[in-house]
Amino acid sequence: MESKKKIALLGSTGSIGTQALEVISEHAGLFEVEVLTANNNSALLVEQAKKFKPNTVVIGNEKKYTEVNDALFDLGIKVFAGEQSLEDVVEGENIDVVLTALVGYAGLKPTIKAIRAGKNIALANKETLVVAGDLITKLCQQYGVSIYPVDSEHSAIFQCLVGEINPIEKIYLTASGGPFRGKLRKDLLNITKAQALKHPNWEMGAKITIDSASLMNKGLEVIEAKWLFDLTAEQIDVVVHPQSIIHSAVQFEDGSIKAQLGIPDMKLPIQYALGFPERLKNNFKRFNFLDYPNLTFEKPDLETFRNLQLAYNAMEKGGNMPCILNAANEMAVTAFLQDKIGFLNMSDLIADCMEKITFVPNPTLDDYVSTNTATRILANELL
Repeated sequence: MESKKKIALLGSTGSIGTQALEVISEHAGLFEVEVLTANNNSALLVEQAKKFKPNTVVIGNEKKYTEVNDALFDLGIKVFAGEQSLEDVVEGENIDVVLTALVGYAGLKPTIKAIRAGKNIALANKETLVVAGDLITKLCQQYGVSIYPVDSEHSAIFQCLVGEINPIEKIYLTASGGPFRGKLRKDLLNITKAQALKHPNWEMGAKITIDSASLMNKGLEVIEAKWLFDLTAEQIDVVVHPQSIIHSAVQFEDGSIKAQLGIPDMKLPIQYALGFPERLKNNFKRFNFLDYPNLTFEKPDLETFRNLQLAYNAMEKGGNMPCILNAANEMAVTAFLQDKIGFLNMSDLIADCMEKITFVPNPTLDDYVSTNTATRILANELL
């Protein structure tokens, strides 16, 4: 009997984290939870820790340390708090795979620490590659680490490439189009938070749901795909596919296209990343072609949904520009969720920051950190 794969799950209380734990408990003979971390949701973190009995737990919010520690003390689970602990915990020698399911920029430093400690990464935090793709890919080569993508689109491309030795001609990232597909700019002037948070196909956290509505999510995925699969902007096409059945596709030099299909369920890409190279048997709902007699495709509207164009611009410019895009977007989404700006103003804020923050063509980690801070300060002033 092979020993179980030990998993460090960063962001265990979010949408990806909770689904990852479902996958792990369905395959208890293969996986074991070594580390659980959460930022704020101490009650759920404690509940998860009692069930999965990890070696270590980290709560980001230091004010909640005592509450979590008291609840888990008798179980002998080590409890730490704060940002630094989150970075340090991934270096544990028992960890085989680090699943980073943190939201936004917060995923960057722990992922870098995990790579330097030689841990393979199951990546559900696209912002890490958006912000510092160049740095991350170089570190992975240096430390001999693999990244297994958890985003459904990148998992689809990854699955299409397994066993392929031929170069990619281009990839097609599919987008549902979100709740406002087909709407024009004038229709979006008075969009409410509640409308933007209703995604037609996927159940996700608030940040990624707003990103999906504004198409920024697809923009971030385009940049992530560049780094994961070593592509140029010209090799990455976005196609709006409202049914979300084709999760993405790869076109080869002979014109042949391979696509990965399935019903929208994040547990499948999570399971594939954790179990790779094996496909693990499961009883998830199966796709039936007859339930979907029509699969349709259309071009994204880059005038109404400027964020996707801004992401392409940032990717083509390179350097710290995607880092600026990401930080400005995180600020814009937070402001929108707090009713401080309108839906369309998010793109204006991002474009403003991209224009005004100092461009660094070959950034170091320190440059990324200071760019992120400077962009947030500027965005706050502009708000």
